Amino acid sequence: MPSSSTTVVSKCTVIPPLKSTPAAVKTLKLSVSDLPMLSCHYIQKGVLLSRPPYSSIDLITFLKHSLSLALSHFPALAGRLVTDPTGHIHISCNDAGVEFIHAKAGHIFLRDILTSGDVPEFVKEFFPFDNTISYSGHSRPLAAVQFTELADAVFIGCVVNHAVTDGTSFWHFFNTLAEFCKGAQKISNPPDFSRKTVFNSPAVLKFPTGGPKVTFSGDVPLRERVFHFSREAILKLKQRANSSTSNAAAVNLIEVLGKQGNDHWKAAVNGDGGVTNNDDLKSGNKTAPFEVSSFQSLSAQLWRSVTRARNLPPSKMTTFRMAVNCRHRLEPRLHPYYFGNAIQSIPTLAPAGELLANDLGWGADLLHKNVVAHGDATVRKGVANWEKDPRLFPLGNFDGASITMGSSPRFPMYNNDFGWGRPLAIRSGKANKFDGKISAFPGREGNGTVDLEVVLAPETMAGLEKDEEFMQYVSEIIIM
Repeated sequence: MPSSSTTVVSKCTVIPPLKSTPAAVKTLKLSVSDLPMLSCHYIQKGVLLSRPPYSSIDLITFLKHSLSLALSHFPALAGRLVTDPTGHIHISCNDAGVEFIHAKAGHIFLRDILTSGDVPEFVKEFFPFDNTISYSGHSRPLAAVQFTELADAVFIGCVVNHAVTDGTSFWHFFNTLAEFCKGAQKISNPPDFSRKTVFNSPAVLKFPTGGPKVTFSGDVPLRERVFHFSREAILKLKQRANSSTSNAAAVNLIEVLGKQGNDHWKAAVNGDGGVTNNDDLKSGNKTAPFEVSSFQSLSAQLWRSVTRARNLPPSKMTTFRMAVNCRHRLEPRLHPYYFGNAIQSIPTLAPAGELLANDLGWGADLLHKNVVAHGDATVRKGVANWEKDPRLFPLGNFDGASITMGSSPRFPMYNNDFGWGRPLAIRSGKANKFDGKISAFPGREGNGTVDLEVVLAPETMAGLEKDEEFMQYVSEIIIM
């Protein structure tokens, strides 16, 4: 397995085309959902692609041009953070630009990245802005793109300030960049920069001198693996979870109704918006209120197996925390392509002993009830509570018994076709990773498949790999 030594060939600043910024978008105030993310690292996600059929010089020129065009529609990403005299933080859309990096790692092959074991450490070198917290956007670019040439492939890594975008907006921008690189003449889904929402608040979040620090340690040993779950495996999990809950008799009818209702929402948002499967974990769909979804079933299995691998005392309270998209939870709904953060965190708690003593459906039902309950009133209550006590988001595993689920397998990650084919895989950098951090990606083959990027303490990962209840559902990733 190769070690490191990705070499940076060049760096430059890319700005939007002159006079491209819409006059109405000069500043954007950070919202109640944006501000807590100022202590989080920049988002680092990227796509592994086959070798393009043209020279790297031509491709880099075209990537820079496409990035400039994308910034003309996302002017906030070319700006900088500014704190006004009242303490409110805004994005100044000043066209200061984003960073573009060209790098080479000619000794690294596709097979080295697509290993069935741990994610190689060198993957983290495919992303700039390591250990950069979002508050740094006052002086640093709010986004960056790194193009890395490999021996038989390329990797395009995108990095965006987490106080400026959530996952929905991040992939919207990344998709737009790919769209222009593929030759599009105009953007297919313009972002919505409205700030007349419940998240707009007069509350001020105060910071110590020099700004905030990350809320978790970045120096502890960790292991990272990507586990793949086929559609068949997930359906088995779902059937198992529902057959062990009191709603088993209604599953067949609800499955039909749920698919119909969610297909309508899927069409409305082009597969984006924090949805997870056709029977959505995060959609709050009202047509199937009693059914445990596929992704809730998978999440519950992970919760059980990681808790078992941690060998916690039965009385230890465990937490499964997930970030949910609030765009469609509010009444009226936000625009599906609302730009910024529109997320809240849902914690579900259970004593370790109870979680493991009961069946899969017991834990899945806890997750399901919490998600279904997170509607308009709950979102607004969360905003009001934050306004009473403005605070940063406490990212991390402070008690050794927590799991944090981020991202979504309904994000259109594999839509990032830059002109010579869909991505071969999705990978992320070292940002915001700690024991118990999980990221959900769609499987490359689609059709309800899911990849879970799992980050755990080494001894916990070893225990998970030996957990037969979990590993029976894991399959190899096949690249066509």
